[in-house]
This record gives sequence, C-alpha cells and structure tokens, in this order.
Amino acid sequence: VPTFLNATYLMPKDDYDFWNPENGHKPLLGRGNQNVFEDSVAPVHRAGQVHLWEQGHRIDGNLRLEAAPGHTPGSSVLTLVSGGDRAVFVGDLLHSPVQLVDPEHNSCFCEDPEGARATRRRILGWAADHHALVVPAHLGGHGAAEVERSGSGFAVKGWAPFTPYARTAADETQGATA
Repeated sequence: VPTFLNATYLMPKDDYDFWNPENGHKPLLGRGNQNVFEDSVAPVHRAGQVHLWEQGHRIDGNLRLEAAPGHTPGSSVLTLVSGGDRAVFVGDLLHSPVQLVDPEHNSCFCEDPEGARATRRRILGWAADHHALVVPAHLGGHGAAEVERSGSGFAVKGWAPFTPYARTAADETQGATA
C-alpha cells in the first residue's frame, strides 16, 4: 500500500524494467532484492503514482536526474547547479573512497562492470571539470569530495565537511507557525 498518497515517485525506466520479475532478467544476486520491488515499487506503480523517466529528468531549474548506468541499468545521479555552485549526488556510483582516485574498481554488485567504470569516469570527469562537489552515499563520515584530474584518474583535492544544522529561535518560531 502506498504510504504517501499524493507523492509522485520518479523511477528510471531501465531499472523498473530490469527489476520487474515479469521481465525475466537475472540480476547478479538472483532474487536477493526481489522483495524490494514487490514491497516498495509494485504498489506505487499499481496506484499510478510512478513517473518512469529515461536518459534524464529535470526536477526544477537547479536539480536534474541523469542516467548513470553500470551499477544497475537504471542507476542515476542527481546534479545540483545553482549559480556558480555545483554538486553531484552519486548514490551507488561509489562504494569505496578508492573509486574516487581510481574509477576502474567496481563493487561486487555492479550489473555491468565496464559500464560502471565508464560512468564513474564520466561523472568524476564532469565534477573535476566543473568544480562540483561529489556527494557520496556509501562512504563513512559526513562530507563531500572535491576532485581533480590526476593522470588517467582523479585525486581528492579536499573534503568539504557538512556541519550539523543548528536550529535558531527563528527556526523554532517558523516551525510553530508553519
């Protein structure tokens, strides 16, 4: 049963098709993730709340989902461009800090190993060329990496730590009236 009745769920069509058991694909883990599709994807699709996108999807003037295949056929990254600031939220593109400096290394879960390497090189190259922060999902700690090109790979130029958000009295007042 969908939890958020007014939500629209943005899903890459390639992943929807790949994980849908009706299509007969055989993922590396077999049916290891099947319960996720049956429990969390199929119900919102049946309810008509899913928007399947291909190649890319603009969320608003600053946020865009971009296809980043390799880890799975429909893997994606979220890019943020606001004024001169840029960031790319890389999700499953990176599972280890080693992959920041040597994008040739894959996790054991990449459905298309060569595609994952090519996508990692492309996204890290964009981040280096555009001075974008790379925001990983799977690395320990809190922060984002600034990367630069180094030979055939990349180097971590620096880490941009995220500081905890401190609520102010104005925030408390705002929350009470919102």
